[in-house]
Amino acid sequence: MAVEYKFPEGFWWGSATSATQIEGAAFEGGKGWNIWDYWYTKEPNRFFEGVGPETTSDFYHRYKEDIQRMKDIGHNTFRLSISWSRLIPGGEGDVNEEAVTFYNHVIDELLAQNIEPFVNLFHFDMPLEMQNIGGWESRRVVDAYTAFAKECFKHFGDRVSKWFTFNEPIVPVEGGYLYDFHYPNVVDFKRAVQVAYNTIIAHAKAVEAFRTFSVEDGQIGIILNLTPSYPRSENPADLRASRIADLFFNRSFLDPSVKGEFPKELVDILKEHGQLPKTEEDDFELMKRNTADILGVNYYQPRRVKAKEHLPNPYGPFMMDWFFDNYEMPGRKMNPYRGWEIYEKGVYDIMVNLKENYGNIESFISENGMGVQNEERFIENGQIQDDYRIDFIREHLKWLHKAIEEGCNAKGYHLWSFMDNWSWMNAYKNRYGFFSVDVETKERTAKKSAEWIKEVSENNGF
Repeated sequence: MAVEYKFPEGFWWGSATSATQIEGAAFEGGKGWNIWDYWYTKEPNRFFEGVGPETTSDFYHRYKEDIQRMKDIGHNTFRLSISWSRLIPGGEGDVNEEAVTFYNHVIDELLAQNIEPFVNLFHFDMPLEMQNIGGWESRRVVDAYTAFAKECFKHFGDRVSKWFTFNEPIVPVEGGYLYDFHYPNVVDFKRAVQVAYNTIIAHAKAVEAFRTFSVEDGQIGIILNLTPSYPRSENPADLRASRIADLFFNRSFLDPSVKGEFPKELVDILKEHGQLPKTEEDDFELMKRNTADILGVNYYQPRRVKAKEHLPNPYGPFMMDWFFDNYEMPGRKMNPYRGWEIYEKGVYDIMVNLKENYGNIESFISENGMGVQNEERFIENGQIQDDYRIDFIREHLKWLHKAIEEGCNAKGYHLWSFMDNWSWMNAYKNRYGFFSVDVETKERTAKKSAEWIKEVSENNGF
């Protein structure tokens, strides 16, 4: 085929996933409990169709055949996460040798198939014992996480050179401490700020620890869901609303991770409302010294905001949305199967921002994808014809290609996800994979998009 959109030599084609969402074997192999295992036992009704994390997609037992499938569809990279509660049950103390063996097998199998492993250390899966002593509100948990990170570098750093401290660290803040969609289901802005702050300290400490290991060509970074905040209009009130949304949702993690400091305007807002976190003396030096080498960018949909229509309730709890209202742009393009806006230019806008304001840090699209419910309605001749997913990926890649042509330092594209996976409270509601997974039998079947991406990877473009 004629290649109109050619990507740079060595471009990373692959997909991303996380331990809790695909491994299963939640109570096998010496694994301890994490907050999802626990919350599911307490409130199974909060999970779509009552499906919990115990078996998920059973990657724990099927990793070899899955990695073969990755190879078959042209992956040259793959991001996974290491389960803290599997490697160090309880979060502190001895390393579980069965877990070391499992992750060694996965890494070795990926390398045997010429797929480079990208390893993320934390993807929403706090060990239960660590949550019970305060989770990210606790500095002891920050230190336990740093010790866990060191064990990962020690055991796997001889073969893994791309490391990430956190995936979407703002999500446990929003879900666990503001909007009640992750355990521990707290709604308290001040505690949320402390959780966010300590997560950034944990990131900096893991980066610092990494740099004491001699990992060949080693890079360490963080994966952020950078959602551009677009104002309704150029009116100053709308512009201010979008700027503050950007401060809370993007720059709160982006600036300290890449620049080593918090945006002054964000600090001023928190100070004015009495919401500053507890800090320790060396924290700011630590952050400044330990910025990310590489940035993963997760992008699904834009955020559109406008000035507040009504003043916030002066007696209600302080919240980010004191400063803006969400805005539904007329005529926007939608994913009708998921209710999310599709705005492909968002990836370009993110990359240009990184180039212009963040030193053009080396980055890649670490997640992008299209969730669709009941995909079996699109089966023809035994295969899901997910042309909507092919279109979605293609249009995002065109904008990524344009950003690269304009000098943005973007190195790859990972779809969320390789196969349909369990997705927290949504369980298997929205399907995202190149491969479908039968929830009962765990059988995998390639969708049409799997064949398409294979061709794209082989041609390094389309």
